[in-house]
Amino acid sequence: MDLFTKCYEFTRADEVKKLNLYPYFRAIEENEGPVVQIEGRKIVMAGSNNYLGLTAHPKVKEAAIDAIRKYGTGCSGSRYLTGTLDLHIELEARLAKFFNSEAVLLFSTGYQSAQGIIPTLVQRGEYVVSDKDNHACIVAGNLMAKAGTANFVRYKHNDMEDLEKVIHKLPADSGKLIVSDGIFSTGGEIVDLPKLNEIAKKYNARILIDDAHSVGVIGKGGRGTASEFNLEKEIDLTMGTFSKTFASLGGFVAGSERVINYLKHHSPALIFSASPTPASVASALAALTILEQEPERVAKVVSNSKRVRDGLSSLGFNVVPGRTAIVPVIVGNDELALQMWRMLYDDGVFVNVFIPPGVPPGRQMLRTSYMSTHEDEHLDFIISAFEKVGKKIGLI
Repeated sequence: MDLFTKCYEFTRADEVKKLNLYPYFRAIEENEGPVVQIEGRKIVMAGSNNYLGLTAHPKVKEAAIDAIRKYGTGCSGSRYLTGTLDLHIELEARLAKFFNSEAVLLFSTGYQSAQGIIPTLVQRGEYVVSDKDNHACIVAGNLMAKAGTANFVRYKHNDMEDLEKVIHKLPADSGKLIVSDGIFSTGGEIVDLPKLNEIAKKYNARILIDDAHSVGVIGKGGRGTASEFNLEKEIDLTMGTFSKTFASLGGFVAGSERVINYLKHHSPALIFSASPTPASVASALAALTILEQEPERVAKVVSNSKRVRDGLSSLGFNVVPGRTAIVPVIVGNDELALQMWRMLYDDGVFVNVFIPPGVPPGRQMLRTSYMSTHEDEHLDFIISAFEKVGKKIGLI
C-alpha cells in the first residue's frame, strides 16, 4: 500500500465542509479580546484561552515591539548555545519568584515542555503514572519515555482510588513520576491534588502538574493548582504555557534547582530547539507584571465563568460542574454538536466543538471559556444565544 493512501481516503473533513458545518481553522481578522472579526463579522469570542484578556493589552503589545527593536525577530539558536538572551534569564527568575520555587526553565512551546521533561527524567526501569484524560502533550511525552524503555501506566480520570491501585502494583524501589493536568483542558475539572500528593508520598513517587489552564485562574493571585491547595512546597514540578494567561507563546517548568539544572543539560527538546523569540518572552514578562499588579483579574475571570455556568445550567443545559474558566456543554452527538456550533456562530458567538476522537462517544461537547475582559453584556449575549439555539434544536 502506498504511504499516502490514508491521506487520500480521509474525507470526513470534506464531508463536514460540504454541509457548511466545519468549525476549524477559522481565520480571525481582528482580535480585540472578547470580540473578534471573522469573515467580516463581529463575533463574541467564547472559546479563547486568553484568560486574563492580555493579548490585546497595550503594555503587552508595546513590550513585544520594544523587544523586536532591541533584539530582532529571533534568537537563531538553542538556549544551550547561542540562543539565550538576558530576557530569558529575567523571565525564569521572575517566574521562580512568582511560583515560590527554586528555579524555572523555559521551553519554546507549552506542548514541547512535556516532551522535554518526562522522557528526560523517566528512564529505563522507571515509571510514568498518568491520568487517562491528561493533555495530548503529556501523552506524547509519556510515549517518548516508553520508546526510551521507560514504563508507562495510566489510571482512571481523577480517580485517586484507582491511582493507588495502579501505583501499588509497581516495584517499590522503582522511580515513579505521577503526571496530571491541574485543570483538565476538556472538562475544566481540578485535580484532587491533596489526595494525589498523599499517595505520591506514600509510594515514594514524584509529581509533575501541568498548570496550562490553572495559572491566572486558581491559586493565590493566580499561582495555580499547588497554591490553590497550599501545597507549593510539596509538588515537585509544575509546568505551564505562555499561550493562555501569559498572552504569548512558549512553555516552562518550575522546580528544584538541581532538577532544573539536570533538564538544562539533558533535555533534547531544549538543547535541539531554537529558543523562545524576544517578542514572546517580553510579552510573557509584561503579562506576568500585570498579573502581579492586578490580581483582581483572576477573580473576574472566575466570576465571569460562574455567571455563564449558572445561566446555562438554569436553562437546562448539561453543563460540566466546576469553578474554572472552562464551561463545557455536553451535547452527546457529533452532528448535533456541529449543527449547534454553526447556529451559534451564525448568531454571533464563537465556541469550540469537541467530537471523537477528541472526546469519548457520548461526551461530544461545546467547550466554552471566558476572559476577565468579558463584560456582562457579552456574557448575557452568549447565554441568550445558547438559549435560542438550544430550544431550536430541542436540546433544552
